Amino acid sequence: MYCPNCGKEIKEGSQFCSFCGSKIVLPRNHCPNCGAEIEGNMETCLTCGYHIIPERNKPIVYKSKVVAILLGIILGGLGVHNFYLGYSSKGFIQIVLFFMGILTFGLTTFVSVVWGIIDALLILTGSIERDGDDNLLQ
Repeated sequence: MYCPNCGKEIKEGSQFCSFCGSKIVLPRNHCPNCGAEIEGNMETCLTCGYHIIPERNKPIVYKSKVVAILLGIILGGLGVHNFYLGYSSKGFIQIVLFFMGILTFGLTTFVSVVWGIIDALLILTGSIERDGDDNLLQ
């Protein structure tokens, strides 16, 4: 079996390429609507007529570990590092907590800033090693 991204040979059944870190997605061969077997590039299931949306391969954009750590330390309270890594929900929660500090006399702002610093430390130690698109941090 070969990685569809970098072309290197990988172990059969691997979920990630050990060379480039990309997620291995096997070609679809069954209709998501009725389960009938379909061939490679079919856009319509011959059994049920379901329109099969072709998968789009988006380019892999590797995120920098150093940039994520610096953003976590400097602007971590605003969740900027989470937006950079593709975790927009976490980033939004941090922004809300940060600005709720106006109502809570700075308590939630403090929590948000500590959260950003902890995230930066987790990235530094390797506990957070993948971005929101499941690519390895570089």
